[in-house]
Formats: sequence, structure tokens, C-alpha cells
Amino acid sequence: MGVPAFFRWLSRKYPSIIVNSAEEKPKECNGIKIPVDTSKPNPNEVEFDNLYLDMNGIIHPCTHPEDKPAPKNEDEMMVAIFEYIDRLFNIVRPRRLLYMAIDGVAPRAKMNQQRSRRFRASKEGVEGAEEKQRIRQEILSKGGFLPPEEVKERFDSNCITPGTEFMDNLAKCLRYYIADRLNNDPGWKNLTVILSDASAPGEGEHKIMDYIRRQRAQPNHDPNTHHCLCGADADLIMLGLATHEPNFTIIREEFKPNKPKPCGLCNQFGHEVKDCQGLPREKQGEHDQFADCPPGSEQEFIFIRLSVLREYLEKELTMASLPFTFDIERSVDDWVFMCFFVGNDFLPHLPSLEIREGAIDRLVGIYKNVVHKTGGYLTESGYVNLQRVQMIMLAVGEVEDSIFKKRKDDEENFRRRQKEKRKRMKRDQPSFIPGGQFSPQALGRGNRSSPQAISNPRQTAYEMRMQDKQNSTPSSSPNTSFTSDRTPSPAGGIKRKAEDSDSEPEPEDNIRLWESGWKQRYYKNKFDVDVSDEKFRRKVVQSYVEGLCWVLRYYYQGCASWKWYYPFHYAPFASDFEGIADLPSDFEKGTKPFRPLEQLMGVFPAASGNFLPPTWRKLMTDPESSIIDFYPEDFAIDLNGKKFAWQGVALLPFVDERRLRAALEEVYPDLTPDENRRNSLGGDVLFVGKHHLLCDFVLELYKSNSTEPVDIPPELCHGIQGKLTLNENAVLPDQTVESPVPLLRDLTQNSAISINFKDPQYQEDFVFKAVVLPGAKKPTPVLKPGDWEKTNNNGRPWRPQLGFNRDRRPVHLDQSAFRTLGHAMSRERGQSGSGVYSNAAPLGAYQGNPYRPLLGGQPQIPKLLSNLRPQESWRGPTPLFQQPPQRYERNSGAAPLISWNRMLQSQGAAFQQNQYQGLGGPMNYPHRPDDRMDRGRQGYGPGRPYPLPPPAGRYNWN
Repeated sequence: MGVPAFFRWLSRKYPSIIVNSAEEKPKECNGIKIPVDTSKPNPNEVEFDNLYLDMNGIIHPCTHPEDKPAPKNEDEMMVAIFEYIDRLFNIVRPRRLLYMAIDGVAPRAKMNQQRSRRFRASKEGVEGAEEKQRIRQEILSKGGFLPPEEVKERFDSNCITPGTEFMDNLAKCLRYYIADRLNNDPGWKNLTVILSDASAPGEGEHKIMDYIRRQRAQPNHDPNTHHCLCGADADLIMLGLATHEPNFTIIREEFKPNKPKPCGLCNQFGHEVKDCQGLPREKQGEHDQFADCPPGSEQEFIFIRLSVLREYLEKELTMASLPFTFDIERSVDDWVFMCFFVGNDFLPHLPSLEIREGAIDRLVGIYKNVVHKTGGYLTESGYVNLQRVQMIMLAVGEVEDSIFKKRKDDEENFRRRQKEKRKRMKRDQPSFIPGGQFSPQALGRGNRSSPQAISNPRQTAYEMRMQDKQNSTPSSSPNTSFTSDRTPSPAGGIKRKAEDSDSEPEPEDNIRLWESGWKQRYYKNKFDVDVSDEKFRRKVVQSYVEGLCWVLRYYYQGCASWKWYYPFHYAPFASDFEGIADLPSDFEKGTKPFRPLEQLMGVFPAASGNFLPPTWRKLMTDPESSIIDFYPEDFAIDLNGKKFAWQGVALLPFVDERRLRAALEEVYPDLTPDENRRNSLGGDVLFVGKHHLLCDFVLELYKSNSTEPVDIPPELCHGIQGKLTLNENAVLPDQTVESPVPLLRDLTQNSAISINFKDPQYQEDFVFKAVVLPGAKKPTPVLKPGDWEKTNNNGRPWRPQLGFNRDRRPVHLDQSAFRTLGHAMSRERGQSGSGVYSNAAPLGAYQGNPYRPLLGGQPQIPKLLSNLRPQESWRGPTPLFQQPPQRYERNSGAAPLISWNRMLQSQGAAFQQNQYQGLGGPMNYPHRPDDRMDRGRQGYGPGRPYPLPPPAGRYNWN
């Protein structure tokens, strides 16, 4: 969704909504990877019923990843997608339903954004290729080293659009993947799988929401179903809240900024293409064993608990002394609606509302002040009360001028701080950096090569002094040079150059919103009209209000119109929302979506025309084409007050649907049968395995060869309802399922079955109620008072709940665990060899003397364990940094502590003395307090059985 920084703002304001996922990794035995048994209980201590996959969020990172080499061909892409789904399934482990939704043909309102994205991607791809070629030639002309350029066709991510051969092949591969898992994975045994591929119209996440809405309206729906939706788009959070399901969780990749990316020329990490110098690759490790291992760790996943977000919102939105009954469900709907003003996929955000400036908090504050005057809520089940919205907008309009001035002051203060920071960094930097053999070497995973020994240090130091004298003259400009074998030349140190300028060039801003007359300049520059043109301003505001009503209806009821779109590149001001209460908010009924190839013509640039039939492609490039103006070779990008091009507005012409359809009528007869098939609209397909209760029912439908739609018996399919029709290309039992990927085998013993599925249908004017269903149980509260009141808990912030199980006991190590670590861990400190283990015997091995003497030179345990403290076990001992060092005679052979000896002998315990030596002893452990045994804990004597640790959570894994 087009809400930059929304998730970052949300996770910082409401931190307890985030839970890190627990993932069970597959094990390897003799080089064979053993898959995880997903039929076992979920390691996250929560059981999910339904898992929904917004597949486009999986397809893109698997086909053109940013942090690792891209797959070499389409087959490797498909395998990467399979592995990604397997990993998600392993984490979530749904028990009832898996719903895979790929983006189909989108509504016209969304196609404008898709068109902008694809034109940008094509333009940036061409410019990037030209820039890489230019830098390559410069580096090679200077004698630099670059690996040979790979001869491979650049992957055009624009092919991830409905109607292309790539998406058609992806659907075939996913059908094979589902059949394979239903046959071979025990976790899929009783699962219902629904695949909605790119032929089914609608965006992936909205097809998922439409399914949930329609199932909720059925009498057999379980109101306590636990949903889990996978996707990285911010609008999934609003969509999840809009369902009013009490148990709704989102899983997404954890965002880690500044992840290292390989250079596009030399494939090395640590620099970008523009900074590449063509240096030979350094050896990674002693034997170059880390050459193909990019720095960084595997991407982790996090859960977003919408039930906790609802707790936060309930606390924040609760208002007292209202003239009407307070309803948290209606307040949450209003909060979702107000989030649309800061940006979405269908409308540009208002100029005065930036999420980074606290726009949502500002809107909530105004909402709580104005709602007493409005006499009710802004929305109801996806329908907007424009009279009440007008009061909110005009209240924002009253402070627009101050918002713009504050924005300018903040920008000036930020630039001033950055300038001071650069000056401070220059002042603190050393004026001389040693070079050659004495140059600093980076530490960390990116530099695994061991440092080389210094050769002839005196001569090198002399050359560095001479070089420093030369650098002190104004005319010199030193550079470190390297020989052909990558060894430093005798040239020594490097003088840092002063920057020519302390400030970066700022984009020209002709609007100057912080100065008077900003509205006149805005409309003149953006719309090319005078601010006094009330009729035009009214038209812009009316279109924007229609857009707000359309978006909210889209989120709560489904697509109100496939044809509507916002016909401007910019939004009006909040102060322009006068007299909107009487504006119409109805949409044309009975509209139909584009066909897949028609959508390709509406969103593709001419550079991606190779995915279209030849005669259709010609309409994009032929100067005589009647729609050639839809496909400009170059276009302007208006930064619109932003700093980077990707934040700007692509000024592309809007596609006229009537002209497009008229031009396509002439080339429709040229389509081949396969292209006609890809150009048709399809539906969803349901899969079940042989153990599923619905399997025999579906098999009987195929045997009867019935052509009429049949209702699903809800008792056979976890309460799911809908219509089933026979599938011409069905997966059937005892029939071989051919693999579309040569790397994978055919399924010769298939027992899965597939059939066409259609959601329950309702009248066009049916309204899905945005309420919590009867029988739904409210989840147990998670938040504590300290989540809002920072002064509690002696000024310390409350720690949020970790994990889904609120009764989970914190993990800790007690004394037996420390003894086990002491026996098992190798002691390499102080020893030249490795693999040396403690000579301490197990507890109870020695009779009489309860401890073993410490031998001189005994290896020490790493200090890592000195920071691990068992819960409720080491309170009171003097901290390590306050303990005096213990001095023992080397020839004494043993250094027992008298107080310890008395305590151990009196309690009959058999602790190994070398594990509790004071600071300076072999184990580097703190002294054990003398009152340890007075705290109600028994000592462990020889032969006493150790108690089992407390249960960790909900499941018993023994």
C-alpha cells in the first residue's frame, strides 16, 4: 500500500503488537535434509486455523531478490517460491485452510498506480543498464579488474502481471506443488487448499478479504477462527481490522535497514555500482570457503497481533461524556478511514498530512474533539457520513498554514544539524591515515582474510614520513596506488580531502507552502489553473471525496466499481473540503473488470511489449497508432517537495478506456488459442488430500459427471461454504501429475483431488455488517498499565509480553545447567590446542572429599557464561568488578575456599570446586553467597535426583 513509513510508525507507537516468530529448522543427517514435521504442535505456542498468502509478496523477492544473487532461470524461481511457502507453512502450521491468492486484474483505480510503477521500473532498468555499461568501460580503460559480463537476459519484473506466460506457468507450478504436499507432507493431511491464480480478477489481498467476508456471513462460520495473513503491505493491517475478527494475525518479514547488497559489476559487497573501483576479489577465509556466502543472516519473520492493536486503539479512542453510546468497533472503523488520508494505493495523500509528522495522531486528536459535535461516527460498515467528515477536514484546514511553516522549520533545523555533524566529523577525523602495510583493516564477516605480516617496517615507516612531507604542500594530491597483484605500492599515508561543500543540493520548490500565497501557487503549478477557478477546485474535491468513499467501500464491502479512478495526479487541500455533505457517493453498478491482455495494454510501457502478441505490441510503437500517446518513451517525474525520485509523482497520461477498447477491437482476431485462454477470466480451485472428509464427496461428483454447481457440505470442510463445479484440468487420484519444473519429479502415485470453487453469492446491494459476530470470544488482554503510564514500575517501562502464551515462564539456567555446561564446553582459553575438556568428574563420582583440587594451568571456561545468571539464584553476591582478585600459590595444587568447604560439607553437597572459584580462578565465576542455602532451596548431595525444569509453556514435548 502507498503509505511509506506506516508500519515503522505503528510498531514504534504500539510496540507490543510485534512478536518474533519461533521457527523449527530442518535437520541434516549424512548430508540429507530431514524436513520438519508440521503436524506437530506449533512452536510459537499458538494454533492457527487459516493461513492466507498474498502471493505477490512472495513472488517478487523470490524472482529478483535484492540481498543475494538472482535465480538463473525460471525453474529456479519456481523452486525458490516453493521453499518460501514451505518455510511460512512451517512457522504458521494452519490446521484448516491454506488460501493462496495471486493478484489478478485490478480495478481501474489501482491500474493507475500499477502503470506508474511499471513505467518507472522500465525506465530505471534501462538507465541502470546504461550506467553500468559506462562505469564498466571506465574501469576497464583504467586497468581495473571485473569478472566477465554474464550473457543472460535481464529479468523484467513487469512479467509478474496477469496475462503473461510467466504467470500462466506459475499457476501450473503451484497446482503441482499443492498436489505434491497433499500427498507427502503430514502437516497438509486434513488441510483444505484454495488457489486463486492470476486469472481470477481482483488484487490478492482483496480476494482474501472477500472470501473472509462471505464466509462470515454464513451460519456455519466459526466466529473464533484464528486467521493468519502473510504479506508486507501496510494495508493488510487495515484490512485485518476491517474484518472485525477477534483473532487475526499478520506475518511478515522483519524489516532490517541497510542490508548489504552485492555490486552489480564485481558482485562484491560493501559498495554500490557507482563506487566500484574494479579491484580483484579478496580471498574470503583461509581457503576462500566463504566466497559465495553473502554477509548477513537469513531473513526472519515477525507476527503482528491485531488483537493487541485493538487493545491499544480501545485505550486511545475511548471518549467520555459522548452524546451517543461509545462503540469500539465503530471507532476502529473511523480510525481505519482516517488512515486513508495519509496515503493509499488509489489516492494521493493530502499535502498537509505526512505520517512522519504525526498526521494520524493529529487526525485522532481532532476526531476526539469534533466527535462531540458530529453526533455520531464517521463511517458505518464501509459507508461514509460526508457531513461529519467535512467537520474533520475543515478542522485540519484551519491549521494547514501552521503545519507547512513547522515543516519548513523542521527541515531547516535538520539541515543545520547535518551540517554541524559533518563539520564535527571532519574535525574529529585524523589528518593522517597510514597506508600501505599499515593501513587499517576492517574487522567482521565481510573481511575474513587473515592479516598479512609486516615486511621491512623501517623502510615502510621512512616512506610514510616522506609521503607526509609531500602531502603537506598545497599542490600535492596523494592517492594510494596498487600493483597488478593487489599489493600496496610504497606510497604511504593518505591525507583526507576537505569537502567542497557542506550542503547537498536541494530540489527546487516552486510551491513554497510555508509562504503566503501557497494555495495560488499550488493550483497554478500542479493543475495549471487559477485558484479563483472555483468550478475546477470543486471538481477536484468531488473526485477526491468519491475516492474516499470508493476506498472505504472496497475495504469493507468489495469493489463498488471496476471503472472508477481518480483522474488527477495531485490531491486538494483539507481547507477545500467545503460543502461536501451534498456530494453524491454512488457508483455505477454492474461494471466488469478488464481482461488480462487488456490490462497489460493499460499498464505496460512499450519496453515490456514483448509479453504481448505481436499485433498488440505494434500499437505501442507504431507512430500511426491511434493510442501511441499512451506510451511515452520518456516522462517527467515531479519530486513534489520530496528529495528522491522514487518519492516523486510520475506524470503519465491517463488511459482512455474507450479509445483503448476501440483500438484493440482491430487486433483481437489475431490472438492464438493459447493467448485467448490466457486472456479469459478464471476462478478459484479447491484441493484436498485423500484423508480429507471432502475427498470422497468430490470424487463422487466427478464420477457422476454433474455439470450443475453443488453446495459444499459445511460439516465436511470445517464450515466452509460455496459452490463446486468440475474442473477440466483437474488433479485426480491415481492419475500422474506431471511436473512443470524439470528439476522435480512427476507424481506417479497421486491421491489428491481438485475442483472449481466459488464463494457464496449475495445480492449486489447486500451489506456485510462490520461487527463482531455473536459467540466470538474476546482474546485475553495482553497490555499492562505501564504500556500507557510510563511513571509506573519505579520509572522503568513495562516489558511487553513475549510470544503468544501469556503464561510462558521466562527461560533461565539453574545450577544443574551450569554444571552441565561446565562439563560439556571446550576450554580453549589459555591453551594452544583445541578440543580440551574439563577434567571435572560428574557429580557424585568422588567419595569423601567433595571437590577435586584445581591443577595449575587448568584451562578456563570462556567468560561468556559469567554473564548468565540463574533466575532467583545469585542474588546478593558482590559484583565481579568489585571483588578483590584471589591469589593462589601455583605449587599448592588446590585452593579451596574455607567458607565454601564448610557449607558444602555441612549440606553434603558435591559441587565441583573449580566451578565456583572467585575472580582469577579457572572458571571466572563469582563467589557463591554464604546464605544461599538459607533461601529454602535444598543442596544437591551425591545420588540425589535432579528436579526437572519447570514446564516452558503450553505443550509437553517429552
